[in-house]
Amino acid sequence: MEKIRKEYRFTGRVQGVGFRYHAYHTAQRLGITGWVQNCYDGSVAAQAQGHPDALQDFKALLGQGRYIVIDAVEEREIPVDGEERGFRILH
Repeated sequence: MEKIRKEYRFTGRVQGVGFRYHAYHTAQRLGITGWVQNCYDGSVAAQAQGHPDALQDFKALLGQGRYIVIDAVEEREIPVDGEERGFRILH
C-alpha cells in the first residue's frame, strides 16, 4: 500500500494539554513521519505521512488524550515527502 501525506489543523482545547507530545508518541507507535506545532491562533497544525489506515488511526487516537478536546479538524492530502524519516515537534 502506498504512503500518503496529510496536512491537519486541529482546533479546540489543543494547546497546553500535551497535544504535541501525544501526537509525537502516537506517530512513533504507528510508524508515521511528519511534524506537529502550535499555531498563534490557538490551533495546532500537523503534517503526517504513512499508510492510509495508520493516518486514520492517528487522527482518531489524537482525540483520546486525557485533557485534549478537539472541536474540529481540517485536513487535506498533500504531496508525499520521500526524504522524511521521522516525526518532530516544531517550536
